[in-house]
Parts: sequence; structure tokens; C-alpha cells
Amino acid sequence: MAIKFNNPKTVSLAGKYSLGAEVPAGSRLYYVSGQVGVDSKGKLQAGIEKQVDQVWKNIREVLKSGGMGFGDVVKVNVFLTDSRFIVPYRTIRDRYFPKAPYPASTLLIVQGLADPGMLVEVEVVAAR
Repeated sequence: MAIKFNNPKTVSLAGKYSLGAEVPAGSRLYYVSGQVGVDSKGKLQAGIEKQVDQVWKNIREVLKSGGMGFGDVVKVNVFLTDSRFIVPYRTIRDRYFPKAPYPASTLLIVQGLADPGMLVEVEVVAAR
């Protein structure tokens, strides 16, 4: 049985994500810790667009190290420090998830992250 994404017509869907994701028994789950906009040399990228892009590059590398890719992502949790970052976040995220099915997703606006310069953090769960 393949991963099943659910979007019942009786529940409003406000973006490019799925309302539910069902992982079949026997699947391998892979949890990716929250990633921030820091490159491989430890440098925090400047601005929300560069940080978001770096976050997804980091996630791609962690997924790859586990033998997975973006097509295996079933859940995304996003933490932004300002609601004004929602549009740029979604624009860049859509480059990494260009077509359905989209993973289930939660987006939160938080007061801050581990470093005051960090504007975004994203964690994902993948399954295969």
C-alpha cells in the first residue's frame, strides 16, 4: 500500500498541503530535525528568502543521507518568526514541492528561535 494523502471536500484547504497523510504499516519513517538557514560552514544566511532556501537545501541533504527525497515527505512543521514571512516562505517551498500530492503541513508564528537572527525553522517526517 502506498502513502495515502487525504483532502476531504468537507474541510477547507487553504494552500499547497494535504490535510492528512496515511503511512502504511511496515513503512520506514525518517525524522528530520528542525533545520535553519545555516550553511555547511556554519554561516547564517541573510534575509528570509536566503534562509528559507538554505533550510530546504539542508533538508534535501538530510533526506538524501537517509535514502529519501522530497517525494517521501509526509509531514512538514514550519516555524516563522513573523507572519510577513509566510508568502516568501511558501514561494520558495513551492520550488521544492512543485506538484501534488503535497505533505501534511503545520505553520506556526513563534516569538523566536535558538538564535535571534534565525527567521525560519522547518522539520519534516518522511516515509518509504
